[in-house]
Parts: sequence; structure tokens; C-alpha cells
Amino acid sequence: MTRMLQDPDQLQSYIGRRETRQDAVEPGIFHRAAALFDQPPPGPGAALPELWHWFLFPPEAGQSLLGPDGHPAPGGFLPDLGLPRRMWGGSGVTFHHPLHIGAPVTRESVIEKIDLKPARSGHLGIIRLRHSLHQEGHLCLTELQDLVYREAAQPGDRPAPPQPGPHRADRQRLFTPDPVFLFRYSALTWNAHRIHYDRPWATGVEGYRDLVVHGPLTATLLAAHGRETCGKPLTSFRFRGLSPLFCNEPLSLNATAKGPGLHLWASGPAGGMSLTAEAEV
Repeated sequence: MTRMLQDPDQLQSYIGRRETRQDAVEPGIFHRAAALFDQPPPGPGAALPELWHWFLFPPEAGQSLLGPDGHPAPGGFLPDLGLPRRMWGGSGVTFHHPLHIGAPVTRESVIEKIDLKPARSGHLGIIRLRHSLHQEGHLCLTELQDLVYREAAQPGDRPAPPQPGPHRADRQRLFTPDPVFLFRYSALTWNAHRIHYDRPWATGVEGYRDLVVHGPLTATLLAAHGRETCGKPLTSFRFRGLSPLFCNEPLSLNATAKGPGLHLWASGPAGGMSLTAEAEV
């Protein structure tokens, strides 16, 4: 059952709230990330690939503070909107300076915007965060992250279908994620959301047809595909999730030229766009 929605006026008091965290850019986790993506391990001082900063700053909620879905229970830095289902709706990342292995990094986060509005499946909440990552005196990247909150799944609910996309891609990569791949990514990011590894929960409670591929995982794969396509480091990357992709189903990573950058999208077996992105070089 959905909790009572927060008073929108009270929620506005959270705007401007700040949080600062520190983490160590240590080789171990990035060696494991490289293993996940079948890449050679990065050496000392190496620059991190685009979006690998998502392996930093994992959630630190104690076991007793997790909700039934595995997410940290509402409250703390983020307000409780009264909507139980949370997902990463999208992010816009601007890369200013490389993050390097071997030096500590500081992340400053601020709540920029909170919206509550009616939607097709009930109420919808969006919290927008701005993150700034600093290392050795450099502003390395800024990120606008949208967290989306929905009401509890109801019997018969179905995820949104993919949106129509371009008819062809300049460059395409095919890939089929399996349960082990999803589990290893969950472990690396300390992501306990059960839709990614607990099939009975994903299908029986949240109404999906199988385990769900992490949105930021798909975005990371798309960013790598974009860099391989253009042969240059990315200066910005913006993505938005449109519909879920599922374990054990083939997906395609697609890139096509768009002005000085790229339009990228990920598709499941039904085609269309399940996740769309824009990259600049």
C-alpha cells in the first residue's frame, strides 16, 4: 500500500539540502569492473573510462535500514515522497577533467528540484540531484541525476513499451545480459535492489517479466560504444530510461552521428528505444 504523499510545500524545504562524501579511487574495484567488461585492468594513475565514477560512493545504509525491495528506506538526505518504487530515470554528465586511480575524490551533492505529479499509473515523483566530483583540486565532472518514484505495482500493471527509434544505426553491437552479469554489477555498485537479482520479486511483486537490466549499466555500455564509435573521449553524456530491458534477452547498442556528437540508444528484442542518450566529443 502506498504511504500518504508528502505535502508539496513541505518538500520544498528539502531543496538546497547538501551532502558531501569522500571515497578512494582504489585499483581493486576498478580491476573488478574491468573484469566485468572483459577489459584489461587499469594501471596506477590511469584515467577512468566514462561513467565509471558510478562505482564510487556506494550506498552505506545498514542492513536494518533497507526497505523490502532492497533500496535504503526513505528518509535521510532524500525526502520520503510516500511513493515506494524508486528507479534511476536518467542523468546528464559533463566531463571536465579525468578522474585518476590512486587519489581520493570528493562528491558534493545538492537537491535541486522535487516534483510530484499525476501519471498514467498513479502519482509520480522526481527528485533531481546535482553532483560535483573533485579530485586533487580539479572539478572532474558534474552530473544532474533524476530519481523517479512511483506507486506500488498493481496486478496487471505492465511496464511502458519501447519508443519508436531510428530505422538504422551507423554502428551496432549485440549483447545478451545474463543473471551472472547483472549480479556482478549489483555487487560492484553495492546495489541491493531486488529487481536485478531476485526473479520471484521482480516478476511476482514488481510485475516485470524477468530480472531487469540496470539503467546505469546500459548507459555505461552505451557510453563505451559511443567512445569506440567516435574514437575520442566524450565531453558530455546524457541518458534517459524509457522502458526496461530484461535479463536473457538480446539487446543492441546503437550509435549514429548527430552533429558534432552521437545519438545512442539501446533496444530490446522488440526494437524501438528502451534507453536513449546523446554524447558530445
